[in-house]
Amino acid sequence: MIGKSVTWGLLAAWVAHDLEELATTSPWSRAHRAVPTVGRVESAVAIGAVGVVMAVAAAEGARTGGRSRLFQTALAGFGLHAVTHVAASAVFRGYTPGVLTAPTVVAPFALWAWRRLRREGVWTGGGRPALAAFPLVVGGAHVLARRVARGR
Repeated sequence: MIGKSVTWGLLAAWVAHDLEELATTSPWSRAHRAVPTVGRVESAVAIGAVGVVMAVAAAEGARTGGRSRLFQTALAGFGLHAVTHVAASAVFRGYTPGVLTAPTVVAPFALWAWRRLRREGVWTGGGRPALAAFPLVVGGAHVLARRVARGR
């Protein structure tokens, strides 16, 4: 039986990772003259919007013993996006928001959770849906955040 460490662990790992992003995105964006610059409010709203998705996915995972397609897709997307952080740091040749916890929290948790789900016979994949959902969720969160930040 898949325990809470796998299902709610997704949300806990996401929180640890996104606290790093919350603390560093806005200052990093200003320091690197990103276009558009990401302000503190925009960053917080985007992170909060994705947080709602992750919380719902973790709850569905807990409710279904890890069998929920939403949970598995969110887990796959979370794990796969660690690569984007490392790639961004390679492109910028230095620190980018989220790169500290991507290889130390995100990737290890996702690999551990995938193995647990496989061992219990409930892992169905999630790769293709995650690849499709990730840019939609993150992009949607940023569009919402930009609109909220402009409305201030």
